[in-house]
Amino acid sequence: MTPTPRAAGARPSVARSLAAAATAFALATPLLAQGGGQGAPTVTARQLPPAPGAPKPFQLAEHRTFTMRNGMKVTLVHYGTVPKAVVTVALETGVVDEPPFGPGLASLTMDLLLEGTVARTAQDISRAAAEMGGSIATSAGAVESEVGGEVLSVNAARFVNLVSDVVRHPRFEKGDFERVRQNALRNLAITLQQSGDLARQRWRAVVFPGHPFGRPYSTEATLKALTMGHARNFFDDNFGASRAHLYVSGVFDDAAVEKAARDAFTDWEPGSPAKDRPAAGATVRQVDLVDRPDAPQSTIWIGKPVIGPTNPDFTKLEVTDALLGGAFGSRITSNIREDKGYTYSPYSTLWNHRGAAYWVEVADVTTKDTGNSLKEIVGEIERLRQTPPPDAELDGIKQSVIGLFVIQNSSRRGVVSQLEYMDEQHLGEDYLTGFVQRVLAVTPADVRRMADEQLDPARMTITVVGDRKTVEPQIAPFRPVVP
Repeated sequence: MTPTPRAAGARPSVARSLAAAATAFALATPLLAQGGGQGAPTVTARQLPPAPGAPKPFQLAEHRTFTMRNGMKVTLVHYGTVPKAVVTVALETGVVDEPPFGPGLASLTMDLLLEGTVARTAQDISRAAAEMGGSIATSAGAVESEVGGEVLSVNAARFVNLVSDVVRHPRFEKGDFERVRQNALRNLAITLQQSGDLARQRWRAVVFPGHPFGRPYSTEATLKALTMGHARNFFDDNFGASRAHLYVSGVFDDAAVEKAARDAFTDWEPGSPAKDRPAAGATVRQVDLVDRPDAPQSTIWIGKPVIGPTNPDFTKLEVTDALLGGAFGSRITSNIREDKGYTYSPYSTLWNHRGAAYWVEVADVTTKDTGNSLKEIVGEIERLRQTPPPDAELDGIKQSVIGLFVIQNSSRRGVVSQLEYMDEQHLGEDYLTGFVQRVLAVTPADVRRMADEQLDPARMTITVVGDRKTVEPQIAPFRPVVP
């Protein structure tokens, strides 16, 4: 673990140098203002920066969406002035569609798409994207997978054709599958050596038992058992026009891109519709300890399922998360990082996809402080459940949430990501355009109520990855009492 500020902090010599530099600057300011010459005006009062203006309502970039006869949707977003365009096909499939015996199958299948198509080798695909001034990639998510990339604007229409070939006509050869599987095995071995990833794997398995969301990573045995036939079946069962949405964002020729999209995708079969597989998740106190003998730190995951974005109170929960642990100056961070020095970079997050959502606080803490860290995290949650935050604290957090939202919508890729999220959750455009107003409307009473209703520590699952002999006595008080 990176040393905590209390354990290490800034070196004294560096700290003194910074303090001395600040003092020297303050003393020199009047001289600088005078320019060192006689008769120059003297600065006699410190000028304060102007107060920030009220946040403006968010406006979506110019865009339009149309649906082709086969059910495929296309959204064209004109954004910015830099001559580049993002082209992405989002597919309504991912981990959620993996069979119980096959965690990791979605990722294997998506990786296979870049190994070659009926008409192109892997090298041909890579070279074609590079010649267009960009690259192409694939990814498999919880409920949505992607194929796409970013290229020069002049090549946007051509890139649509390349993406279409990759997503529609993979060649699925045995040699390609073996190569992709070996890469997956190596990556998995590295991943599950990381305590954070191991904690995620165990926490999700406890909270979502028997559901694909409870299997964020595969296993060595599973990857070795999967075959090319499994990947081919996954592709055939879950890829089709009715589950696809093409997004193009940036600077591009609207008519040329629309024609390319229609030419490339019109004859794609609709395929089977996406299936909703909601996961309620466990909401009872559970404590799971994973032994890492003699580990110098423990990784903590503590949280529970919560409401999702379709709930009208979700924005209030987002603000509550930011105040509690989701911002650098949040309460939990200030407590166990700044005040106690138990950890360096704790954070909380709201994970949400169609069918499930959860809140979790994550922290890598020194082993000897595992129990104390849990005590402080739970204490901060309980304090917020009982007492509304002061107006000044909440106002600062709301400004931070709004600022982050603006940043997330300030790039070609960011705009596409927000639209994908909105479409995945089946939200209207008012979810984005009304976000700033909803955040500003959140009150201290709303935050207290969200913490009380959604974040009861007595209903949270706790996973700790650490040295059992040292950690077990510390976490014993948090285990549920057995009658």
